[in-house]
Amino acid sequence: MPTYRYQTSAGAAQTIEANDRGSALRAIMGKGETPVRIEELSEKESRGGTAAGFSFGGKRTMSKTELASFVRELGTAVNAGLPVIPALKTIRGSGRSESQREMLTVVIEQVEQGASLAEAMKQVGKPFDDLVVSLVHAGEVSGRLGEVLAHAGILLERSVKLRRALVGALIYPLIILLLVVVAVILVVTVIVPRVLQAVEGQIATLPLPTQIVQWIAEFFTHWWWAVLIGVGVAIVSCRRAYRDPSVRMRVDNAIVRTPVLGNLVRNVAVARFTRTLGTLVGAGLPVLNSLRITKSTLGNKALEATVDEVIEEVSGGHTIAEPLDRSGMFPPLLVQLVAMGERTGKLDELLMQASDAFEEQTEQAIKLFTSVLPPFLIVILALLVGFVLLAILLPLLEMQEAIGF
Repeated sequence: MPTYRYQTSAGAAQTIEANDRGSALRAIMGKGETPVRIEELSEKESRGGTAAGFSFGGKRTMSKTELASFVRELGTAVNAGLPVIPALKTIRGSGRSESQREMLTVVIEQVEQGASLAEAMKQVGKPFDDLVVSLVHAGEVSGRLGEVLAHAGILLERSVKLRRALVGALIYPLIILLLVVVAVILVVTVIVPRVLQAVEGQIATLPLPTQIVQWIAEFFTHWWWAVLIGVGVAIVSCRRAYRDPSVRMRVDNAIVRTPVLGNLVRNVAVARFTRTLGTLVGAGLPVLNSLRITKSTLGNKALEATVDEVIEEVSGGHTIAEPLDRSGMFPPLLVQLVAMGERTGKLDELLMQASDAFEEQTEQAIKLFTSVLPPFLIVILALLVGFVLLAILLPLLEMQEAIGF
């Protein structure tokens, strides 16, 4: 997703991710800020983490895992009684990379010049996204910075753990899929032509399965370069099309409604929604701001659109639970917990208590996905190999009958 750098009327330069310039402008205005200049950053600038003109050698300063570790360490130091600046200096000297030390130096200088920690992080930009900046700001305003940072560290670590689980769930099926493709290509392009040479001229008309496999083998043998080009063009075209908001909405909506994969995507979104919203509300952020920030963590446009509807209705005076229930995208248990939390004034506590259960449910959904998809791919491989074997055996049997065996 493109990254845009903008400058507000107050003179602050910040970054925001959006599908296009118009979406960036709407998102900025939605935060109550007035931009006077917006420019799209190049891919190199986006990776480098530049916001207010800060550049750290064009290198990524922190991974998600490192950010979670940094936030937790800072929370521990602040809770131990260290002021923010000495805590930052201590963390800067504890085995950080050069780009991270440069970034922390900028943060320290900004704080020493009178900026709050949240403002300094916002000026730096990546890796400090809206979630981290908002939590730090809430912690500073409420006087509970150490406590909020500790909760933020847990939130980020759980997010990293969930991401790793998802990646791990996809690696094994992808390996099997790759093996299926390689096996079929080798059999069709190498083994089948050699076998068919033995029956060439012995049978007047080859069986239909054999003709199909023979045509595929000849096509890949003579046009393999066109296949590679076509695959490359298809990948690039799909990636570009997926950047279009309307296309991505349709794709994400289809994914959510897919039987096994859709259940996994919804479970992941619910786990993120529950813990993120609970952490933000517990830190003292207004519900509307918390919902806006939480929306960006879901990773699915169809679910984000549902949260947009929730935000719109909450802005009109309705509860959170009502639009969540009508959407049908979130489980009834979450809806009931949110409704109870709104009635009792303990929304953050109930969400945090429920987050562990939903994360456990997500882990079970990941295990189900990894247990269902590989056998499905193996069945496909078996069918393909069976068809190829049939194409090989049929002409051999016909040739055997022709010579009287």
